[in-house]
Amino acid sequence: MRKLSLIWAAFLAAFFASAQTSLRQVTPGECGMDETRLERLDSVIDSAISDGTIPGAVVSVVRGDKIAYLKAYSNKSLVPEVEPMSVETVFDLASLSKCVGTTLSFLQLIENGFVRLTDKVNMYIPGFKPWVDPDSEETVDIIIRDLLTHSSGLDAYANVDDYVAEFGERSPEEFETYIATRAGRNFRPGTQCLYSCLNFVTLQRILERVTGERLCDYAQEHIFNPLGLKHTGYLPYPGKRSAVRTIPALTELCAPTEVQADGKPLVGIVHDPIARRIMGGNSGNAGVFSNAEDLSVICAAIMNGGALPGAAPEARILGPLTVDLMCKVPVQNDPAVGRALGWDKDGWNPGTRGDIFDPETSIWHTGYTGTSIVIDMKTKTALIILTNRVHPEDKGSLARFRAQAANIVAGAIVR
Repeated sequence: MRKLSLIWAAFLAAFFASAQTSLRQVTPGECGMDETRLERLDSVIDSAISDGTIPGAVVSVVRGDKIAYLKAYSNKSLVPEVEPMSVETVFDLASLSKCVGTTLSFLQLIENGFVRLTDKVNMYIPGFKPWVDPDSEETVDIIIRDLLTHSSGLDAYANVDDYVAEFGERSPEEFETYIATRAGRNFRPGTQCLYSCLNFVTLQRILERVTGERLCDYAQEHIFNPLGLKHTGYLPYPGKRSAVRTIPALTELCAPTEVQADGKPLVGIVHDPIARRIMGGNSGNAGVFSNAEDLSVICAAIMNGGALPGAAPEARILGPLTVDLMCKVPVQNDPAVGRALGWDKDGWNPGTRGDIFDPETSIWHTGYTGTSIVIDMKTKTALIILTNRVHPEDKGSLARFRAQAANIVAGAIVR
């Protein structure tokens, strides 16, 4: 009987560890931060709200495996009616999906031995064109590392209206062929950085070939569910769902984005045109919806080497060495590239990390809708800013605001 009780206790411990839904929230002082300094976030966020740049925001600051600061500001909706923001509000992450969805999923393929960073893309997508030197006609194949670091030279985006006129809506197979054969190759792979959504759609299509699963299903089952996330997934979700809430319940929590031609904003439907119109919500470049608490769990897992402290083995999403690899700029790339695997370093939006966090130990990324994450691996500090900048209309810049917030958080670290 005692043995049975011990087995049952171990099972319950493993279950609750793997079903982790949030981090413990503590005072800033309990995790080595100055509360008075952190509260200066209020002024920069309130300023962005008052000048109309954003309707509201949710901010989370994570130290190690604890939340030191979590606060909602102002409103999540202005159209068709005003609705207040809450810390549970779910946001369209836009390009943060590249990090928390596609990158984390793809790195699992690498550490499980299915794919290598040096594999040529045409191993998985037959007919995927190389770069051709216009002078010598030398050809250079695009490899996986080029896609993850935005150094492939593929066009940044596609003219969605023109594409849809030719191939129709919701045509992912045709879009794969379009990228493989018609998208521009703008420079020798690995020598420059051109931030491209086509890179991550290509990674998605490779993952789907290798695993036999859609990205939305794979990420849900291998990233989001093991971490016990309840408010994270691709919406509208075209497949099975277990740990995450139902679509209607999540949609009710969603912050709206841009008002469309019919006078209504998008709610629970991805804003990015490629993800929405071509890929049907299951897309490597955008499509994940989440909230601040769930993203705090993801950041804590990354800062802890791929799993939360004390988590069951099945709750580990990456190994520590894989996380280290993810956070480094590949030495094989030209220094001009300046990006880590799936994350920015000093290549694209260096201002996002501010002036104080160490560029050598930090990774970060932004999302077009108004979202951003900064993670400093040295101090084990993460800053998550979630806004719906594109509501009710697409205008304004958050570049200076993000840097100010990052400086305040870095300056609040006292031990």
